[in-house]
Order: sequence, then structure tokens, then C-alpha cells
Amino acid sequence: MAGLIEGLFMRRLWLAIAICLSCVPASAGALDDAALVDRLTWGRTSQALADIQGQGADRWLKRQLRPPGPTQLPPQAQAQIDGLRISQEPMAQTAVAMDAENRAANKLTDPAARQAAQQAYQKAMGDLKQQAAARSLLRDLYSPNQLQEQMTWFWMNHFNVQADKRDIRAMVGDYEDQAIRPHALGKFRNLLKAADLHPAMLRYLDNDQNAVGHINENYAREILELHTMGVGSGYSQKDVEEMARVLTGIGVSLSPDAPKLKAEQQAFYVRRGLMEFNPARHDFGDKVVLGRQIEGTGLSEFEQTLDALARHPATARHISSKLALYFMGDAPPEVVDRMAAKFQRSDGDIAEVLSVLFKSSAFKASLGKKIKDPVHYAVSAVRLAYDGRPIANTAPLQGWINRLGQGLYNRDTPDGYPLEDTAWSGPGQLTTMFEVARQIGGNSAGLFKPNTAGAEDQPAFPQLQNALFYNTLEKRFSPQTRLALAQARSPAEWNTLFLSSPEFLHR
Repeated sequence: MAGLIEGLFMRRLWLAIAICLSCVPASAGALDDAALVDRLTWGRTSQALADIQGQGADRWLKRQLRPPGPTQLPPQAQAQIDGLRISQEPMAQTAVAMDAENRAANKLTDPAARQAAQQAYQKAMGDLKQQAAARSLLRDLYSPNQLQEQMTWFWMNHFNVQADKRDIRAMVGDYEDQAIRPHALGKFRNLLKAADLHPAMLRYLDNDQNAVGHINENYAREILELHTMGVGSGYSQKDVEEMARVLTGIGVSLSPDAPKLKAEQQAFYVRRGLMEFNPARHDFGDKVVLGRQIEGTGLSEFEQTLDALARHPATARHISSKLALYFMGDAPPEVVDRMAAKFQRSDGDIAEVLSVLFKSSAFKASLGKKIKDPVHYAVSAVRLAYDGRPIANTAPLQGWINRLGQGLYNRDTPDGYPLEDTAWSGPGQLTTMFEVARQIGGNSAGLFKPNTAGAEDQPAFPQLQNALFYNTLEKRFSPQTRLALAQARSPAEWNTLFLSSPEFLHR
């Protein structure tokens, strides 16, 4: 009997999944507050809807594009962030300490002691990565500046680093917090410089191995191809080679001491935290990148080149196209043209470029049609299920996102996770999503059990059938979704069906 019931339940769920891509939600194309919240935040909550309804959509959008002040999180969420090692200890101090721990472990002569020490080192490094993810997700869940948090994720993906490479796990939290997030809605030029000179990026793309006489083109190619101009935008192999020469000598140093340099080199030495420009490793010959003559002046060569790349028309179009793809899918060429023109007129002001997109009729018509990627799906489910109540442990949420294939800081390749809907709507992806929906909808799954020894769980059943649902969601459901939900035999089953519905899968 249990197997029969399970089979019936599965068939109803597959009905919901099967219609998810063929049935446009009833709210598609409707411009209203809830639809705008769904698109520009990490998911609707009662507070988010109250904010937009209280301020009016135009004022709310302006405040999202230009956050009026520092992010204020609920005290319980902020206390979790404040208690993290990455919040209490400067990144440079952490990275140096972890490097020393690793070196000490490798020097142990007793095999068992060495293995234990190496395992402890790996666990500590893994904890640093999980702490970075926890801080990021807590902000996604509870920050009132929701667009800033979405853009932080967008730029982390654009300037992707894979945290498990070398010692990047000790750096990735600082990379997100100091290089990406403060510039997420500011000038692209400032964001580009902050990201491309951060030790995490220099490590990830091996530029600390790029030196005069031993040129490594890896980083130069990705800057042109991914970070700025885009594939096929007019740069040549010669530009890549010249750019690699510009990048020589820029690396990472965990040593407290400056390298020994000749007297004529010492004035060119630069140290900013762990980022180091070593003039002894730099090619001081003149270069030509994109037809622009660059004199051999040290680190300033890179900064001048980034300024030029940030203002290049190809960069304006590449960045505008990616923003449009992320927020609405395929945008009409004329919308991207207007965004690129604004990018150049505003000197790469990201908020102004986004404003052009959000005010377009094409964007308004797309509301409700964009499929949620895994991060958006899982975060929006938790936001809706607990409607502002701070969770005590992000580990279950991290696990769901990892299982759906979009784990934070896990993308191996520098191009970041795909932004197209087709990447997240295949049969295998939907099957996994359904399994995750059942976990999220069945119980709190440890979200309210603090991640400390002896802490007690304070479980809370996910309340998806709440006032928010009845006031803003139910009225737009298709007949198929209504039928599926009506056949649910328990609140947990209802939650699973709802989280598998096309209306919830779209934003």
C-alpha cells in the first residue's frame, strides 16, 4: 500500500513538473509589485511586499538601485555573521596562519601525526569556505538591500574563482566582501580593478606564475574574453600576449618581508595586503594593447589598461548583454543597445545601466517568465517558508544548492555558471529539484539547529500556506496547479507540490 501511495504521489508531482516549462504562469506579463519583487529580490516575503507597496514601485526601485545606507540584518542573523572567524580576523592574517599550519603538517615525520594534521588543515580550510557561503546566504535571505545581494552573486559569477584551488578557501570570503559587494551597483571600472587585483583572482588564474621570461597568458586571456570585452569582440592573439606582459610581476605573497630588490627597482615595489607587485619579475618593455601604447611603468600599466578596457565599447555591450540575460533572458537588441549606450555615457555606472533595463517595456513583459536558477530557487523557498524568521544554520540550504549543481564558489571554470534558462530546466535538473522540494517542504531539516556542539534544534514546519500565499500567489495559479494542490493529502505533500509548481519555478 505504501508503494502505491508513493506512486500516486510521484505521478502528481511529475504532472506539476511536466507542465512547468510548457505552461506560462498566469502572472506572466503582468506588471505588479509582487512580480517586480520576485524578479529583483531573492524571493518574496511579507516585508518585501510591504516595502514596495508602502514606498511605491518607483521609489522602491530607486532605493534598491542606490541603497541608502549599510545593510541592517535581523539581530539573530547579524550575530551569526559576527561570530564567524572570517568576520573577526583579517583575511591576510588567516591566509598566513593557514599556510603556516599546512607547512607544519607537511613537515611532521610521523605518518599518523602528519595525516591527522593534514586532515585538520583541510577541515579548517573547508570551514572558511562554508563560513563565506553562510555569510553570503544570510544576506541573501534577510538584507533589505536585495538587489545589491543579487548583484553580488551576479558579479561573483562573472568574476568567478573556484575556492578549492590552492589556498583560495582562505580568501574567498574577503574577495566577496571587500572586492565585489561594495562595488556591485557602482562603477564597473572600480569593480574590475578590485576583483582583478584581489589575491583570490590572482591565485585562481595563476598570475603569480607570470613573470618576464616565463609568460603565462592564462589571466590575460580571461580578462579580455570574460571580464571585459567578450569573445569575438576584436582583440587578437597579439593583444593577449601584450596583455600578459603587462601582467608580469603581479602576484601574491604570504611573506611579511619584501623581496630583495636592486636599488632602481625598489621604487616600483607595491604591496597591498597579500597582493604584491614585484618589479624584479616584471617586463618593463613598452607594450601595445588594442592599439594603445603602454610605457613600462610597473603596476600602473595594469591599472591604465583596465581603465581603457572598462571604457571600451565592446565591454559596454558585453556587460549589458549579460545583465539583460540574467534579469530577463533574451532581451531585444534595442534594449541592449540602450543599456550599452548608458554604460558609456555614465562611465560604466551599473545602477544606471540596470535602470534602463528595468524601465523597458520588454523587461516588464518578461516578469514571471524567467526560470529560477538553483540558488534563486532554494533561497526563495526558505524566504517564503519562514517569512523573515532568521534560520540558525545555513548548512541545509548550502546542501540543497550544492545538490542542484550551483554551489557557491564551486564552479571550476572561469566563465561562471550559465545564465540561460535552458541550463536549469532539463529533465535531470527538474528531477533533482523535485527531490529538494520534498526536503524543503517536509520539515525544517536542521535550519533551526545552531551549528554548535550541544545546541538544540528548534524545528519549525515550513508555512507555505500563509497569508502571503493566499493574498498574492493563489489567485494566479493555473487550473492544473490548483488541481494538483487540491489532491495533496498532507501539509508536507502540499508544500512539495507547491514548490514544484510552474508558478514557483518562475520569477
